[in-house]
Amino acid sequence: MSRTLILMRHAKSSWSDASIDDFDRPLNNRGRKSSTALGAWLAARDLVPQEVLVSGARRTVETWQGIAPNMPAQALMRSEPALYLAAAETIVATLRQATAPIVLLIGHTPSIGACAAQLVETAPEHEKFDQYPTGATTVMQFAGADWRSVSARHGQLLEFVVPRELM
Repeated sequence: MSRTLILMRHAKSSWSDASIDDFDRPLNNRGRKSSTALGAWLAARDLVPQEVLVSGARRTVETWQGIAPNMPAQALMRSEPALYLAAAETIVATLRQATAPIVLLIGHTPSIGACAAQLVETAPEHEKFDQYPTGATTVMQFAGADWRSVSARHGQLLEFVVPRELM
């Protein structure tokens, strides 16, 4: 049995109102379009998450809300406050508590990109992987019956995409 992880940085957020707390920043228009495009891309590849973990920050929740309408079945979304600006180790620790075979985890820079780099066995030959821009998505597969066994360099790379390639 295997597990599939979809590791995504939230879509582009708005900086138009400096009075809004970072946690509460919404997506901008490009971010909303990107999240919809990412949802269509995932659905076309039959990468349908059964469990979605977000930091709870508005931009991670809105990224999922843009993806969800493209999914044939509604996944359980769980807000995990520990994911907000978390270290890569915290992201992995949170992932180890997941139960579904296909998990979408939406987080923040720089840790989400660092986590992708740590988990994947071989990094994609993509110029944007090291930058992990907004909406960047790595899909990887792990051998094992549950998420507790996830460890560094054991993720088999399946896909890497950035939203600009989809629009």
